[in-house]
Amino acid sequence: MAPSLPPALKRLGQNFLIDPNIVRKIVSLAALRPEDTVLEIGPGRGALTAGLCAEAGRVIAVEIDPQLQPHLQETLGHCRNLDLRIGDALAFPFGTLPPHTVVVANLPYYVSTPILFALLDARARLDRLVLMLQTEVALRLAAKPDSEDYGVLSVLAQEAAEVELAFRVSPNCFRPRPTVGSAVVRLTIKARDEVDPVRYERFRRLVRAAFAHRRKTLVNSLRDEGYPSERISSALQAVGVPLQARAETLTLDHYRALAAAFDDGESA
Repeated sequence: MAPSLPPALKRLGQNFLIDPNIVRKIVSLAALRPEDTVLEIGPGRGALTAGLCAEAGRVIAVEIDPQLQPHLQETLGHCRNLDLRIGDALAFPFGTLPPHTVVVANLPYYVSTPILFALLDARARLDRLVLMLQTEVALRLAAKPDSEDYGVLSVLAQEAAEVELAFRVSPNCFRPRPTVGSAVVRLTIKARDEVDPVRYERFRRLVRAAFAHRRKTLVNSLRDEGYPSERISSALQAVGVPLQARAETLTLDHYRALAAAFDDGESA
């Protein structure tokens, strides 16, 4: 008799991928090479991990659930390039990863957004990310201006990467079956000059402030978040954004220009 599989824990949002066709599609989308290092967040029962180990030079798999460790070690013991670590991905030192690391993950939906922001902060170490997410989050990542899904996550993700909504995944591809839809996205990190952390933090603060009060105009939202009224007006006029505009109508280029205008105002 085959040993029983470790149970899914609801408190960890575990929904294990069981469809081998979806595994093949994810591995193909990752476009791995023998010299690549892969970071897999949440290997679960290892359905995707074996496919990653077959294609990449090294796979660092971070699993929060210690009860899965014996199962993973038993079923993936033949994968000599697997570096299994038991711990919380939110505490993982992403900044220590080798350059050009590829991230592949079936992210637990309840922590997907904070992990996404942590990965974007570490993008200097990353080449691309292939992520299984709740459909709602995937749509927000890829959203365009003037849409309901467009917001902070859209702007910050698209500032860092080219975002592609690759394909949707049926709930029937998981056990237990989730109550929400899923989708796979690929984020290809943009080749950029060294990011000035101070300027980037100002850019991020501006974007968060702009969307903090979505029902208000951009002027009022920024003012409510502590930006001086006179500087808001002058910055918007400098980049050609109407004073009546709302946050969701601005493009990524608008936010870049607006952040630069505020930076110029601070250095004036």
